[in-house]
Amino acid sequence: MKTIETYPVTGMSCAACATSVESMLKNTAGVNDAAVNYANQSVHLNFDPDRVSLNDLDEVLQGIGYGLLLETEDDDTQAKQQEIQDEYYRQLKRRTIGAGALALPVMVLGMFFMDLPYVNFIMLGLSIPVLVFFGKSFFTNAWKQARHGKTNMDTLVALSTGVAFLFSTFNTFYPQYWYARGLEPHVYFEAATIIIFFILLGKLLEERAKGKTSDALRKLMNLQPKLVRVKRGGQETEVDVKEVQIGDEVIIRSGEKIPVDGKVLSGSSFVDESLMTGEPLPAEKRAGAEVFAGTINQQGSFSFRAEKVGKQTVLAQIIRTVQDAQGSKAPVQRLVDKIAGIFVPVVLGIALLTFVVWLVVGGENALTHALLTSVSVLVIACPCALGLATPTAIMVGVGKGAENHILIKDAESLETAHKVDAVILDKTGTLTQGRPEVSGWYWSEKEGEFKSRHMAAVRAIERRSEHPLGQAIAASGQEGDSVHVASFQSVTGSGVMGVVDGKKYVIGTSDFLENEGIEVDSKLAELGTQLRGKAQTVIAVGWEGTQIALIALADQLKSTSAEAVAQLKKQDIEVYMLTGDNAETAAQVAKEVGLEHYMAEVKPQDKMDFVEKLQAEGKTVAMVGDGINDSQALAQANLSVAMGHGSDVAMDVAKMTLITSDLLALPKALKLSRRTVATIRQNLFWAFIYNLIGIPLAAGVLYPLNGFLLNPMIAGAAMALSSVSVVTNSLRLRGLRL
Repeated sequence: MKTIETYPVTGMSCAACATSVESMLKNTAGVNDAAVNYANQSVHLNFDPDRVSLNDLDEVLQGIGYGLLLETEDDDTQAKQQEIQDEYYRQLKRRTIGAGALALPVMVLGMFFMDLPYVNFIMLGLSIPVLVFFGKSFFTNAWKQARHGKTNMDTLVALSTGVAFLFSTFNTFYPQYWYARGLEPHVYFEAATIIIFFILLGKLLEERAKGKTSDALRKLMNLQPKLVRVKRGGQETEVDVKEVQIGDEVIIRSGEKIPVDGKVLSGSSFVDESLMTGEPLPAEKRAGAEVFAGTINQQGSFSFRAEKVGKQTVLAQIIRTVQDAQGSKAPVQRLVDKIAGIFVPVVLGIALLTFVVWLVVGGENALTHALLTSVSVLVIACPCALGLATPTAIMVGVGKGAENHILIKDAESLETAHKVDAVILDKTGTLTQGRPEVSGWYWSEKEGEFKSRHMAAVRAIERRSEHPLGQAIAASGQEGDSVHVASFQSVTGSGVMGVVDGKKYVIGTSDFLENEGIEVDSKLAELGTQLRGKAQTVIAVGWEGTQIALIALADQLKSTSAEAVAQLKKQDIEVYMLTGDNAETAAQVAKEVGLEHYMAEVKPQDKMDFVEKLQAEGKTVAMVGDGINDSQALAQANLSVAMGHGSDVAMDVAKMTLITSDLLALPKALKLSRRTVATIRQNLFWAFIYNLIGIPLAAGVLYPLNGFLLNPMIAGAAMALSSVSVVTNSLRLRGLRL
């Protein structure tokens, strides 16, 4: 038995913390796998609850200074995590302001007033609160890590500032030790305090920026109202949304958000579903229609029966998918995690080596230079920039996708999408609407009154039919609402008959009309042949022994399908259409959308075989479909994309879902993937370059050439800047125009 869930982690302050948490959990009996995401402070756990409980895992992490935010009954962990992060941000802000208020005077004294009497004691007095109170967390966290033989960013900060402070304190009380040896007793209180201030400031800016990466997720979560009106025991009462139960009758008034999924019982209205579906026009809701949490009621009011509540709603599932995707790891991140895991020990080794080398070759100021350079190495090294490079870009990319109705299930699919060079499109429901619609009425006579009178009667009769074509005819207009049908008869596979105003109508195939004694119109018959050649379905209408009309129906192309195909081609992607429909229909659709490559009358297995064929040619294939018949090909493809209105099976198999019927979301998704991967590469490049240049500079490699030694204060500012720059670069994705 295994459980796979994502839980918030508390107490992580750097990327190396994430590595420590992951390592501790992976080495705990009963845990099959653990993937920690520092950017959104969460862990994706795969564990056996029979062997280890969540409380046990929480205790393991508390031993090294972290913790799991566990879900309890009727508890909103996301809200609680947000509360903890908000409180952490407020505390961090207070600590940063406090450290700055004391560190800046120390810096001014240390740089411009070193000759003042007792200046070293004044700086010592100002420095103690900075280290003991405002910077306390660095030391306590470093100690907790050290007890378990682990290191993180706090280790570097605690060692560098601690050594600088202790060395300066010694020189303040015992300056004669250095005077006796002909050396000046330098103090570095300004370095120790400013380092803590800069790192706190960097963390504050980082937390603020990281908070913005989850804006899209918060927008989704805010779609659901907190309070709901329900009818219980004949009485209307207002309850918390968490208290709504399946079967409750929920009352919705004009302008209100719908709290849970369900079916309309009474009343009617138009509901704005654009935030979830991307469809611009409000959807009409009458008795029996489905409504979804997070959508917004417009003018009318209605009541509905709750059918899905809590985590079962479509909105909750979308939120869960976005959370999981933001918390998942792209393949490149696994390599970065390994580097971050050994980064701090390597830096400690470099700092120690730097100290020893300077002691040996540093001349009369050997100890001073050894201290300065080793402290600078400890301070400037930044695993956070490395650790944030990938997850922040993934979080913003997934959030940007959610805002544009692109639901990305994991980071790997976001990374894979940028390599796609072949796209396979299903026809029905992907390029087309997926349902028959009336494309035209063709009459034997042209008088307007004749047309409108018979059109109303035909629609009234077809409203009694259960056949999809009959329903499409009935839905093609409002005429017929008030027409009375005296008798109705359905003949399976042929058509329907009805009597209106004492006159008999026969609606169906030409053969059906002939069998009922209807004289077929030769011109309409010829037109019917032409329409069938254009992949349209033709229904004949007879009245009082004579054929009076033809109704043409077709699965209409979506208005944006041709543009979507054109945009994919502009991105140098080969586009194919596979359909189970006949060759004539396939050829017509391919011509209208501008496709050269298509196959007709293919079975589900054929679709999968075609995906394999393209992959064998070295192509990275994206399969787009919406039906159960597409699921095999979706599973085989490198990138599987489902249309959001399609079957649950297709959406379960797919790694990416377009929560809209607009195929233009597909080229947008591929563009988003390319920009996200480019951002990840930029982040990693700058993070690596920063450390490759910064650490040797801090170690003093330029000193023999030009006498340059990096001040630890500058090193602290550079370290803070590196993390902030990586997060800021990721946030540029928010402004991407798709």
